[in-house]
Order: sequence, then C-alpha cells, then structure tokens
Amino acid sequence: MPITSAITFNSMAQEEFARLDYQVMRHAFESQNELGRLCDEVIYQNDLASRLEAAGLPTLKEVPVTVTHRDFTKVYSLDLVVAQAGLYELKTATALVGAHDAQLLNYLFLCGSRHGKLVNFRPANVESRFLNATLSQEERRQFAVEADGWQERAQTDQAFREGLVRLLQDWGCWLDLDLYTEALIHFAGGQDRVVQVLPLSRGHACLGRQRFHLLDPQTAFRVTAMTEGTVDHERHLRSLLRISPLRTIQWVNLARDRIQMVSLSK
Repeated sequence: MPITSAITFNSMAQEEFARLDYQVMRHAFESQNELGRLCDEVIYQNDLASRLEAAGLPTLKEVPVTVTHRDFTKVYSLDLVVAQAGLYELKTATALVGAHDAQLLNYLFLCGSRHGKLVNFRPANVESRFLNATLSQEERRQFAVEADGWQERAQTDQAFREGLVRLLQDWGCWLDLDLYTEALIHFAGGQDRVVQVLPLSRGHACLGRQRFHLLDPQTAFRVTAMTEGTVDHERHLRSLLRISPLRTIQWVNLARDRIQMVSLSK
C-alpha cells in the first residue's frame, strides 16, 4: 500500500465527532487554564493526552503515517488521535493560518479520515477550527492533465512527466505540495544532483545566486499548487528565467484535480 498508518481509523459521522470534540475541548481549555499559554507545543500535547486518558478516552500521540512510492518514503506524525477516530493537530502559534489548515487536510486525506480539528494554545483563549475532508482516496485519484503548453526536449523531461503521473495515480491529488516536490527531487536524482545554486544576472551586472531544481544543466522544474493567479505567476517565472542561465523551466501546477503542465523557454 502506498499510504499506511499505524492504526486503522474508525468511521465517525460528523455528529459523533462533535460529541467527542465537546469532551476533548473541555480538557483543552482546562489544560490552558492550568498551564497558561506560554508552554511549548509538546507540553500541551502530553498534558491533553494525559487528561483524555484519565477521562476514559483512549488517546495516541505521534501516530506515524508512512507514504511510499517505489523507493521513496516519507513519514508523518499525527499529534493526537482520540478514540481511534478523532484527529487533532495542536499548535502554539500567534493565530491559525491557511498553512495549518493545509497540514491537517493533508493528514485527513492520508488517513482516509473525514473529520479533524486544529487546536491552538497560544492565544489568550484556546483557538480551534474544524476541518472536514469530503473526498475519498478513489476520488482523489481522478484527475485531468492539461499539457498543451508542455514540450519535451530531452529524456529527462519525459521521465519527469511520466513520474509525476505515476505519483498522482498512486497517491492521488490534494496532498501536501512538499510531499510531491520531495518525491520528484528524489526520482530526478536526489538532493545533491537536483538542488543547485545558479548565478542570476541582468545584462553585465551579476545579481547573486539562487536555488533551482534541475532536470539537466539547462532545465529546471517548478511545482506549485495554485487555483488562481497562475497568469501572474507565469509572468514572474518568465522574468526569473530571463535572468538565469537556464533554457527552460518546466512548470507543473497541481490545481486540485487539474494538473497543468507548461514549458517556459527562452
């Protein structure tokens, strides 16, 4: 299996999760009331897990989820799983932001779980947010590739495209952007070969050096996950290409179930 968890998640309706969450949040508030709001995340994690266990709610910490494809492996750790059904991601941030939502959604999709919650202990009052994953793993594997603007000048371009499609067929869409990027770097030759720092210049003026992901000495790749603003992003990618020594940037945009592939060349 490409995605495996240390536990099997029980299916739970939204109403059931709400009843479970009422108990969990009561203990989360009690934890902050007693410990204050300045502890590290692991302190709240240990304290909340201890309180839930004492209340008769079986709770697991740092539950591993392993994602594999061929010889690539990445392991994620889930902060708290309550009653083998409720997934909780804990934070000690100034405020919850979109990146936190994306992280929890990634975990929900990986586990095939429907409901989860972010809990942030740093604000004056505990901040929390429900998140629901409405797509099944089978639904996440249904995608369309838009490659009218894609060109392949070398075998590395073809291998990159085919490798990306195999990843999506195996894992599905909607997962963490960094996961796809790390896997693509791995299959393109690994960090030492792929991640390179190249000089940038405007005319005869040297501007410094910037990191790129290379498929070959003249071709870089860039992976994004944008649902809007792609026209503007393409303009900026072309500006970057113009001041670089590269010939081509192979751009892949993972727009949920639409996979947009464009070759930007000088």
